[in-house]
Amino acid sequence: MTPRDVVPERLVDEAELAGLEGVRLWGDAYSQQIDAIVKAEAQKIRASIALKASSGAKPIANFLAISGGADDGAYGAGLLIGWSAARTRPEFELVTGVSAGALIAPFAYLGERRDVQLGEIFTKYGREDIVTANVLPGLLGGSAVGDSAPLERLIATYVDQRFLQDVARERMKGRVLLIGTTNLDAQRPMLWDMGRIAMSNHPNALALFRKVLLASASVPGAFPPVRIQVRAGGRIYEEMHVDGGVTQQVFLAPSGLVFGDVDQAVGTRIARQLYIIRNGKVTPEWQSVDEKTVAIAGRSISTLIKTQGIGDLYRIYSTAKRDSINFNLATIPADFVVKSEAPFDRNYMASLFECGYLQARQGYPWLKAPPGLGGTTSAAPSKCSPRSASSRHAFQPGQAAYVRSD
Repeated sequence: MTPRDVVPERLVDEAELAGLEGVRLWGDAYSQQIDAIVKAEAQKIRASIALKASSGAKPIANFLAISGGADDGAYGAGLLIGWSAARTRPEFELVTGVSAGALIAPFAYLGERRDVQLGEIFTKYGREDIVTANVLPGLLGGSAVGDSAPLERLIATYVDQRFLQDVARERMKGRVLLIGTTNLDAQRPMLWDMGRIAMSNHPNALALFRKVLLASASVPGAFPPVRIQVRAGGRIYEEMHVDGGVTQQVFLAPSGLVFGDVDQAVGTRIARQLYIIRNGKVTPEWQSVDEKTVAIAGRSISTLIKTQGIGDLYRIYSTAKRDSINFNLATIPADFVVKSEAPFDRNYMASLFECGYLQARQGYPWLKAPPGLGGTTSAAPSKCSPRSASSRHAFQPGQAAYVRSD
């Protein structure tokens, strides 16, 4: 790989994409930046409220935040499609996604008409469709032990020019889709306004849209980082972006945003409902660990990720309480016992997908707080009753309903 011209530290905050200015912001952006964005969006928010009022609807804003989780993302995909089947899934004014959640979020943003495609991504493909082993070069100085070219091709299969146009159309209505990546040089979260990218009509808009999704899903070490070219100080540099879950397993908005300020800007008190899909368990999972370096390191990292994810839920819950947002959380149930034989095991993902689907189809019992704060740490029976990992699941082309074939 060719050497990278890294953005100097003094220019990090002014780095922009040439011709695509204003399509991203830091996840820890300071208040002046947030205020400017709120003012810029206020007119669209007012128009959306007026449209709802004209039809007799109350000004309620529904938010959806989807976490990372690698192959556990199958749970979130199944839950969303089961939610559609239950005919209770709302349209979301704001959708955010990280890592596996970044691959789900654009489909969730576009609504039920993209359910079949979303279902295919998490039931039709396996490890060979997502990553190619690249172990030896990765261990001898390369950037990863896997090659993400298969995942890149998979994203391109579904995210085409028409997909981009659909996202642009929804952004024009004031609805927002944010995808999180991690700028590894800066050690900071970056949030990408995917609708603004789609609306830009820039010749590189489609390529950038795909690249952001790939970057957000690029688990460090497993997948190579994604380079994104920017301009700063009159020169061209390259940033290095990886999995958004490195800095945030799940997020609602830039940390500096106060939703009360949005209400003040639009002149209306907006009722808000937040739905979080945590593609993982929040309960401890016992496992006998070998006294070997790789096993100890792997178990420690997975425990760290789980703990970080729970911490993110606490952070979002605190924001929701402050801003009077109705908090709702879904997680993989503790009694889901099917085990993955390898990363991106198709049978495992299909079983997990079915679990999420059945839970939502039968009416998901949303948790009203994170574990330890009124949420649950030992979930009741989940209604999934997952069968063995040998069950086969599929979506039939052209059908919006979930179909299982044994």
